[in-house]
Amino acid sequence: MTDTLIIIPTYNECENIRAAAAAVFANSPDVDILFVDDNSPDGTGDIADEMAAADPRVQVMHRKEKNGLGRAYIAGFKWALERQYEFICEMDADLSHDPADIPKLRAAAKDAGLVLGSRYLNGIRVINWPLRRLVLSRGAGLYVKFVTGMHFTDPTGGFKCFRRCVLETIPLDRIESSGYSFQVEMTHLAWRIGCRIVEVPIVFEERRSGASKMSKNIIFEALGIVWKLYFRARFSRAPVCPVQPGSGRFKCCQPQRRPARPTV
Repeated sequence: MTDTLIIIPTYNECENIRAAAAAVFANSPDVDILFVDDNSPDGTGDIADEMAAADPRVQVMHRKEKNGLGRAYIAGFKWALERQYEFICEMDADLSHDPADIPKLRAAAKDAGLVLGSRYLNGIRVINWPLRRLVLSRGAGLYVKFVTGMHFTDPTGGFKCFRRCVLETIPLDRIESSGYSFQVEMTHLAWRIGCRIVEVPIVFEERRSGASKMSKNIIFEALGIVWKLYFRARFSRAPVCPVQPGSGRFKCCQPQRRPARPTV
């Protein structure tokens, strides 16, 4: 059994999921995919079932209704934790996240508890976005940093990889966010408990087909949840338990020591 699971939530993504799975396996043939479908009326769930029947690396979870990206990911996380996956990744179904970056995330996760795929680390790598969308995304990142104190360049991104020990520690049933603010809340919780978090650069491309799920309600939820995180942290803008080298806390999040060179 593989140690890596790629969770891909879907809602009306019938035009994309076959290409998404093919691209994932072309770059990482040794991973599994879990499609979490929210009862898509366009038949996405049926297509996913056909793919699962043809390839044991594909699994499908059917949910009764559409109730948010965050709820879909939490369901996927719980499914993964019931099995023996060590690396649990998030990825969009619309190919805006490049599956060629999956090996980079997984490699970085060997020395961290959470890896964030960043669109803005050491430059901007976003393709085919209108200027207003780019400004909104960059502004949201700065807003999150100002309120919470998290120093990451792309806290709102949705291409990331968790180590199992982190998801086992975070109280998943207490997650409040259902939209894109879920990404900020999960990263904040991991950061607060002392998880080692690293960023790796990725390329992000606007979806080529299908409709974006962004809405005003999602934006308003994100604006509010950031302040809730600040209040929940009792107005602290720092981790509760920063990881100290050699402390033993979150051993799976600690950088692995390289073996010393033999002396001659």
